[in-house]
Amino acid sequence: MAKVNISYSEMQIISTMKPLSQYHLQKWNLFKKPSSQISQMLLLVFLLIVSLDVIESQFRVKSLPGFDGDLPFTLETGYIGVGDLDDVQLFYYFIESEGNPKEDPLMLWLTGGPGCSALSGLLFEIGPFTFDYAKSTLENPILEINPYSWTKAASIIFLDQPAGSGFSYARSPHAYITNDTMSAMHAYNFLKKWLVDHPKFLNNALYLGGDSYMGIVLPMIVQEIYNGNKDKEGMKINLKGYILGNPITDTSGDYNAKIPFAHRMALLSDAIYKSANENCHGDYLNVAPNNGPCIHELIVLDKCIGQIYKPHILEPQCETTNALKYDLFRRVLRALDNTSGNILGLPEVQIQGCRDDNYLYSCAWANRRDVREAFHISEEFSDIEWVRCNETLLFNYGEEAISYTHNVLSTVDYHRRFADKTCRALIYSGDHDMIVPYLGTLKWIQSLNLSVLNDWRPWFVDKQVAGYMIKYSKDDYNLTFATVKGGGHTAPEYKPKECLTMLMRWFVNDTL
Repeated sequence: MAKVNISYSEMQIISTMKPLSQYHLQKWNLFKKPSSQISQMLLLVFLLIVSLDVIESQFRVKSLPGFDGDLPFTLETGYIGVGDLDDVQLFYYFIESEGNPKEDPLMLWLTGGPGCSALSGLLFEIGPFTFDYAKSTLENPILEINPYSWTKAASIIFLDQPAGSGFSYARSPHAYITNDTMSAMHAYNFLKKWLVDHPKFLNNALYLGGDSYMGIVLPMIVQEIYNGNKDKEGMKINLKGYILGNPITDTSGDYNAKIPFAHRMALLSDAIYKSANENCHGDYLNVAPNNGPCIHELIVLDKCIGQIYKPHILEPQCETTNALKYDLFRRVLRALDNTSGNILGLPEVQIQGCRDDNYLYSCAWANRRDVREAFHISEEFSDIEWVRCNETLLFNYGEEAISYTHNVLSTVDYHRRFADKTCRALIYSGDHDMIVPYLGTLKWIQSLNLSVLNDWRPWFVDKQVAGYMIKYSKDDYNLTFATVKGGGHTAPEYKPKECLTMLMRWFVNDTL
């Protein structure tokens, strides 16, 4: 066996991002064109073998720990290999539409970060089950049905990507090192392989959906699909459009939108905002080190908004001591391999009644042995910890991630190119989100110079204003932008009923 040389930096990555199961690894490149000498019969046999190989890594999940009885929806989990020699093993949860799977749209859903697990989006945002917080403890989380799941309207593939997110992993240290463009290509290749093995969904209308940082990655996947569809001999994917929630799209513009947003929301006085805008020239991200007046303004701004909970400016901040206690709780729980929760001596974690407390349940639940067995995560890799968001991949302004290069700063030009396609787009923002303020999103949308079909107006749920919308178009391209009143980062977590209503109306008609 050839010796593999691993650098010190790669060893650091391995220590924080151990690979998960190599269970049912994929062995073939489905989209390598056969030579002209291979007969059609051999090609069919080849595809049959490939399909069988993929099927081995798929499992129907009929029940889950914490949920009483069989699941009232169809859930499948599995791994699909992508990249060189299928070194990257991407884990997915597929849930068929609870309406009419034959006719309803198919959606590939990507959770942001990058590095946040698809299970987070499934549990806390748009999936069919979540936690019953009134009955749950960290030792024994209890599941309940989410009546506002987006699977009421579509079949959804929730994908853990890139490697190191959720239960996805790489078989070599090199494969953990990735960037925006590679992440997009891996997701595109995953989708093609998944459709080969699920041919009954090939004719369903396909929408790509994602939130937060996927505003950078998802448009590149859309472009890859358009490029691939031009290949006469390649797979034709029935792409109809894309959906983006609270999306980072232009990193500089989205960041700089935080200050005018804070001013509009009465977090900054007129005088402070005017002074900061003048001294920083509207750019609070790229500040010259010799611009003393702007640096002073940044200190003033931080005093005003530094303690605000950025995902939703009206909600409280959690104390960090709770997270530290949970970290100890989690380590003890994992060490004892607890599944029943009847263990003495665990550190007490006080639920504080703020948003971050909800996320503690997902870590406690996903790291239980019986949960992993239900999802068919290999026992061979039971020492691998599931985390909601992998910090070695996350995007933070001014910081470099350990194993992820954020090599695309803006995807506005992608949207500009899509305006020449037959395509539909829904962009929505929680109007209390200060991570990606709606002002920045609206600004880049306006820069596309599309025609306004329906000007700014309210949209309603249960006869109440649920937000505001504006509809743009150019030839066969339609873009609907909607705010979700009272929504944060991201909107479905805070306003699930309104967001499901928004989605269902948009699927039928671009007007909400």
